[in-house]
Amino acid sequence: MTMEFDRDLDVKGLNCPLPILRTKKALAEMDSGKVLRVLATDPGSQKDFPAFAKQTGNELIGQKEDNKVFEFYLKRK
Repeated sequence: MTMEFDRDLDVKGLNCPLPILRTKKALAEMDSGKVLRVLATDPGSQKDFPAFAKQTGNELIGQKEDNKVFEFYLKRK
């Protein structure tokens, strides 16, 4: 199953806190209700992205892992 998204952000190879900082910047540039897909390789991102979504009010609508690449779908509040 593939999810629809409006913007793609590739932060593979970057470590904390860069994936979250780049995600925050990308979401700030998007309209409310739009979906951002983030691709990350930092294992810590599995905990960071749900916490980030809860803290900022953006909605984490999906996440999965494939071959050590973590995929997150965030809906802009």
